[in-house]
Formats: sequence, structure tokens, C-alpha cells
Amino acid sequence: MSLTGDKIFIRFFEDTDAEALLDLHLRNSEFFQKYSPTFDDDFYTIDSTRKYISDSVKQREEDKAYSFGICLKDNGKLVGDISIFHIFRGSLQKCLIGYSLDKQYNGNGYTTEAVSLVVEFAFNELHLHRVEAGVMLSNIGSMRVLEKAGFHREGIEQKGVKINGQWQDHQIFAIISDNN
Repeated sequence: MSLTGDKIFIRFFEDTDAEALLDLHLRNSEFFQKYSPTFDDDFYTIDSTRKYISDSVKQREEDKAYSFGICLKDNGKLVGDISIFHIFRGSLQKCLIGYSLDKQYNGNGYTTEAVSLVVEFAFNELHLHRVEAGVMLSNIGSMRVLEKAGFHREGIEQKGVKINGQWQDHQIFAIISDNN
């Protein structure tokens, strides 16, 4: 499956993406680590990346999570990833969203476009009612991405996620479907 925007498209990961995804993570490890939980030592290996991709297929089949690669429209290059996960059904009908983009491509609107495409998928294909995100208070760029994609601020989750060994406060954002 592929969803296309003006500058990028997003698509489900495939086995053939393992080397490009590993390269993306290796080149951006220091940049991504500022805003991510601590990874196990084997995270930056081809076997771990292949397992992540195969696990993402299984999670998609089980309606638990949907992971996409963010690719440039003009040449198909993988420049990031975006996922919806912790999908709740029943009376909640909501999920969380997370994303990362190669540092060299920041500032071009790619992440905002990817977020908008994934939200459209969550509302129109999965019939979810709400998509939530949490952003470290120091990550102003990510907050701007969410606001440009239509998310609203809801409050501060105190010490909600452990980042680099420290519990960090997060600004909670959400977007709600008008249809579901």
C-alpha cells in the first residue's frame, strides 16, 4: 500500500528496505537518540532491522500497528519512518503516532505531509476516532509538525516517557475525526 502527497509518499515497509532503513538509523543515530528511548545494543544491526520489518508486517495483519517508510516522490529514496501503534478498538477507537525523518531533510514539510497522510489512513481506512502524540518539551520542530497537520495541544504528561535514562515530560497532542 502506498499513499502519495505532494513531495513524498509513504508505504508499508518491505524486506528489501532493511539496508536502507538501517543506513537511515545509523546516519541519524545521534540525532534520533535525543528524542528516543534507549535502544538495545543490537538495534543497529541488519538482523534487528529485518526483524523490525517482519514484526511490522505481523502487527499490521493483527491490526496492532501500521509502520510506513517515508520516501521522496521524485526518486523513491527512504528518508524516514512513521507509525501508528497502540491501537485501541471498542469504545476508544484511537492510536498513537510516532515518526522520524533524516536530519538532512528536515525543514521541507516532509514530516507534516507524512503525518497528514497517516492520519487520513487512520480515519478513513482504519475508522479510528482519535490519533494522539506525545512530544518532549524541547522538541519544538515536532510540535510545529503536529500543529501544521491539524493536531491540538491537550496538556503536559509529566514524566511520561524514559528518554536516555531520564523520565521526560511530554506535550500531548491529538486530532479527532469528524466522521468516526
